Amino acid sequence: MGAVLPLLALRAFTEATRLGSLKAAAEHMGVTPGAISQQIRQLEDRLGVTLLTRSRHGLQLTEAGASLYPGLSRGFGQIERALLDLEIQANANTLTISTQPSFAASWLVPRLASFSAQHPGIEVRVEATARLVDLQRERIDIALRHGLGDYPGLVSKTLLSPALLPVASPALLASGPALHAPEDCLQYPLLQDAERADWALWLQAHGIEPDHRSRRGPSFDEDLLLLRAAASGQGIALVQAQLAEDDLRSGRLVVAVDRPWPSRFAYYLVARKEALKRPQVRAFIDWIEGQLAG
Repeated sequence: MGAVLPLLALRAFTEATRLGSLKAAAEHMGVTPGAISQQIRQLEDRLGVTLLTRSRHGLQLTEAGASLYPGLSRGFGQIERALLDLEIQANANTLTISTQPSFAASWLVPRLASFSAQHPGIEVRVEATARLVDLQRERIDIALRHGLGDYPGLVSKTLLSPALLPVASPALLASGPALHAPEDCLQYPLLQDAERADWALWLQAHGIEPDHRSRRGPSFDEDLLLLRAAASGQGIALVQAQLAEDDLRSGRLVVAVDRPWPSRFAYYLVARKEALKRPQVRAFIDWIEGQLAG
């Protein structure tokens, strides 16, 4: 290959493979999809082999690409971890927390003054995003995630399990098939969260293997929008019970399936094992557990 390594091209190939698309790799690297494609093409020309092919299922590794990717992934992962560790050392008193916008607004942010009062030397930084962050590659100390608690390679602690209700307008349910079990919801249009993940996870927690129907339908990045869409008869929304109280009381919405809600589907505090050694992280975990216990 020569003395000078084409690092930008190697990283473009690695990120496209890891994320499964040129668009996602471009967003991660802050360039255009065309630039990612060009870098990969130049790398293939330099190596004299094809590394990736495109199909209707997305990007596919060739035999040569499959041979190259593991070593590059480990190498770039080590570089990112070294830089991340250096950033953490340089910002020793900063605690970065990633969470969903709705949880940040309704639960976390209103309580953070208490944490700051107890720990005035810790600077808290909240990243409110619906995106599923990568704790191994990004400078985030703690993620507060909504799911089933299955996060390979990470430590997770259960925080709280709000009841999740499938709700819909009475008119929509009156005009469709009867609902007796969770899987019956799949007979209706489903209103999705931003990541199109909640319905699939909710069904899995009830022991039902989700199919393509669990990810169909319009998506919304806030629970309030989900509630408004449901009230207008667009489909069934899966929302936290306390957020739907007013609409249920007024009759604008009704519970679609009245069944016990699985406790595994909860909010979890997730972190890397090494991050738990930081006193700032330990302080936040002790604080949030105290808030929930109270």
